Amino acid sequence: MLRVGLTGGIGAGKSTVSRLLTGLGAVLVDADVLAREVVAPGTPGLAAVVAEFGSGVLAADGALDRPALGRVVFADPRRRAALNAIVHPLVAARRRELRAAAAEDAVVVEDVPLLVETGAAPGYPLVVVVDADAAERERRLVAERGMDPADARARIAAQAGDGERRAAADVLLPNPRREPGRPDPLPALVERLWRERLLPFEAGLRAGRPGPVPDGEPTAADARRVLARLEAAAGRARLEQAASWPLRARVPAEGGLASVGYVGAGPGRFASADPGCAVVVDVEGEVAGAARVGGRA
Repeated sequence: MLRVGLTGGIGAGKSTVSRLLTGLGAVLVDADVLAREVVAPGTPGLAAVVAEFGSGVLAADGALDRPALGRVVFADPRRRAALNAIVHPLVAARRRELRAAAAEDAVVVEDVPLLVETGAAPGYPLVVVVDADAAERERRLVAERGMDPADARARIAAQAGDGERRAAADVLLPNPRREPGRPDPLPALVERLWRERLLPFEAGLRAGRPGPVPDGEPTAADARRVLARLEAAAGRARLEQAASWPLRARVPAEGGLASVGYVGAGPGRFASADPGCAVVVDVEGEVAGAARVGGRA
């Protein structure tokens, strides 16, 4: 199974990409859908929200009045943090349940709007960001969702900046304003991502096979993402070679390397199964120890 984190700013087009990936065969775990489920009428989540924000965030039928709650939290970072502290753990628990129910060979795409803001991106083997600049996203929110311009700007400002999301992206899917009369390039980009990156990555993980060495040279952003992912999995890591593929790193213990896309590559050694990012990781002491044992034998 391959877990993919999908994100992008509000209005960027995540829902379109989610729909395209689902059509290709991905299993979708939509954080927005889960966020509604965990605060549905009668749930402990809704009771906790009302206890924190008062009955003014309830509609006449007892359901959560999301626009009313949004007016409270999007203008106040402290109130937004209080809401996140209630909802995020509930969504995370439900997400784990859905992942556990997926098939062994599934590509599980987790649509998480606040993936970067919550610091969760390094915990995924691959992060895909749908990218559109803030001005275009504001236009879409106003023109396509009927949102008030000031409300649209407030919601955009409450999220990570475009640069932060781009830095977190292993794959960046540009989704700018479409020119009239021109075909939408996004479906072809998603299909190529599925065929050339996601399916081979999943197959490599299942087979315990490291990915190939990609063309070109790694960037500084590639190295930062690799290091953050290794630190999330193993607690501590250092890059020993970042100028060419494969990147080479060292960690103190195996930790959760398998959970972020690494497979065994020999005694005390692991490698990424990602066909777009070749990394070799040595576990401190284990490679040398294995060599000494082999020498005595």
